Amino acid sequence: MLTFRKLSWAASLCGLVLLALGLCRAQSSGGAAEDPAKAALLKLPLLLGTDWYPEQWPETRWDEDLRLMEAAHIRVVRITEFAWSRMEPSEGQYSFDWLDRVIAKAAQYHIAVVLGTPTATPPAWLTQKYPETLRVLDTGQRDTHGNRAQGSVTSAVYLRFCRDIAERMAERYGHNANVLGWQIDNEYGYANISYDDTTRQQFQDWLKAKYKTLDNLNARWTTAYWSETYDNWSEIPLPIGGHNPGLLLDWDRFITAAWDAYQRVQIDVIRQHVDPKQFITGNLMGFFEGQDYFVLSAPLTMASWDNYVGTGHMRVDSIGMTHDVVRGYKRQNFWVIETQPGAVNWAPVNNFLNKGEVRAVAWQDVGHGADEVGYWQWRSALNGQEEYHGTLIGPDGTPVPLYDEVAQLGRDFETVGTTLQGTTPVSQVALLYSYDSRWAIDHQKHTVNYDSMALLTSYYHALRRLSQSVDVVSPYAPLDGYKVVVAPSLNVLPEDLAQHLLAYVRNGGHLVLGPRSGMKDEFNALLPQRQPGYLVEPLGGRVEQYYALEKDVPVTGIFGNGTGMIWAEQLSARAADTEVLMQYGKSNGWLDGQPGVITRKVGKGRITYIGTIFDDKTMAIAAQWIAQESGVTPALGPVPDGIEVCPRSGGGKQFFILINWAEETRHVTLPHAMKFLLAGSQGDSLDLAPYGVEVLLDAK
Repeated sequence: MLTFRKLSWAASLCGLVLLALGLCRAQSSGGAAEDPAKAALLKLPLLLGTDWYPEQWPETRWDEDLRLMEAAHIRVVRITEFAWSRMEPSEGQYSFDWLDRVIAKAAQYHIAVVLGTPTATPPAWLTQKYPETLRVLDTGQRDTHGNRAQGSVTSAVYLRFCRDIAERMAERYGHNANVLGWQIDNEYGYANISYDDTTRQQFQDWLKAKYKTLDNLNARWTTAYWSETYDNWSEIPLPIGGHNPGLLLDWDRFITAAWDAYQRVQIDVIRQHVDPKQFITGNLMGFFEGQDYFVLSAPLTMASWDNYVGTGHMRVDSIGMTHDVVRGYKRQNFWVIETQPGAVNWAPVNNFLNKGEVRAVAWQDVGHGADEVGYWQWRSALNGQEEYHGTLIGPDGTPVPLYDEVAQLGRDFETVGTTLQGTTPVSQVALLYSYDSRWAIDHQKHTVNYDSMALLTSYYHALRRLSQSVDVVSPYAPLDGYKVVVAPSLNVLPEDLAQHLLAYVRNGGHLVLGPRSGMKDEFNALLPQRQPGYLVEPLGGRVEQYYALEKDVPVTGIFGNGTGMIWAEQLSARAADTEVLMQYGKSNGWLDGQPGVITRKVGKGRITYIGTIFDDKTMAIAAQWIAQESGVTPALGPVPDGIEVCPRSGGGKQFFILINWAEETRHVTLPHAMKFLLAGSQGDSLDLAPYGVEVLLDAK
């Protein structure tokens, strides 16, 4: 029921759009028998892939490309996500013979195919004949043809064409033995939404479906403020710039609902025609804030994401945390369907990753739950906006130096793949990530320095060093089994969510709340209980006042002497058994000597409220207290700085992927002898060179 409340506002728009389009179900078509090569491929739990654009090259080149892929142990290619103009060169005229040959030829080289629907790049004939399919920017200017994602996801005309091309593809390849699955669109969401009259009408209809009456909407948004009261649904605008907080939060939710309706048009028609063994995914963008990916991933078979480092080198915590939230979208393993082959072309400085770094990045993918790693792209087109982007094959068609490193990775995957089958990361610690809260804070930051993602990363870094595995999940996810659940900046805390969290605490869990938690209800309105809202009574304390800090403030207590930065909340301990763990030192007078961290036992568990942002040292000590109080222990045991431990378990087996991110060789002492699967040996200690990787099987 909790999850349904979260998803229903997206599903409601989806139903409205499908009804408007008059989309009906079609009969599934027949297909070929299962290919033995594909059956063998599906038994490999770790796949190496790449993105290939055969439509950009002469057909005489295809065999050589596929031969080089097979030699590098690449087992899957993603194709067609940018090939609409090749598949439908003019309206209603389809050309699939070339694609038939591509798929058949890939099978000859033991390479399976993922088909991308091409709806991120509409053909010129479509956008010129039907200009209403182009999105309108918030400046009022209509987008032009020639880039990508210029189509409007709220245009019924555009959705009709998207459905049609997806259906044509599904009818033809839905039972093709060498088609592994489908990707919807490409990185959908980064272009956001069209600011046109159609979108405004849909937003108003969505609000009407949600609130039923204008009196209800006016009350929830407190439109009496600044004379914002509406007496007709048509008066409600599309927000540009600052606006009513209730309208802004609903606008963010509506954008998600619009994209969900857009993807479901394609997902639903594909599912009508394809073998159930073919998966459907979408290449999401990690912590991208434009849409709620918990909602958008719900109808997908599995989540996928595009992992890029950009300028600089591996950011172990931020990328690791992104893997963990992608795993958390559906609480299952995922694919890294695009990743960086050395360098990109869009960052401020497009440096190349160091030798060995690409392989180490891929193993981190796997360590956090990826079952496929795919490189974008195989070979660059000789012209186009991305011709500088990294590749595995140069413009002359021969391997670049990185090719050998990727080939080594392919050998790695085939060495340990079957052994890792059926395994996934299992964590004692969960971080809660709320799109509603992130949106609400970003709309009213109160201090330009408040960064909810930086705060989330701070908790992640400190807690993962101690536990060696962290889940990042929706606040509405099942929480049983976690020893501690941490919710930094859980700004929007409706009553049903508060009860969900309180049930976890009463059953023995430890809930840690960070600053700005429990300030708002689901309508982005202030809760009259003050912070943390519906949890004030069980916490036995509350936030008396919040302060955006001009300068750091001292804090002292069981976490030692440290610093509070950016934001500080003056807490009160209102119950006799509420403990004060940290107090503020001399600062603005209001905070002097006041509680900054309080905790209380509730039922079999505990609630802790941390009202400020700690410096790194104090955060590390706070994490140690949280772990000790909650019974959290490291998955493997102590390891040297720079060594990342990634546990995966399943089928009664426990594995540890170890990666050395330090610039020097590290010696790791194990708690007991283990098997070293990549080295083909065993022992109770090992040395890892910089970017070195080993996969341990704990046979104890």
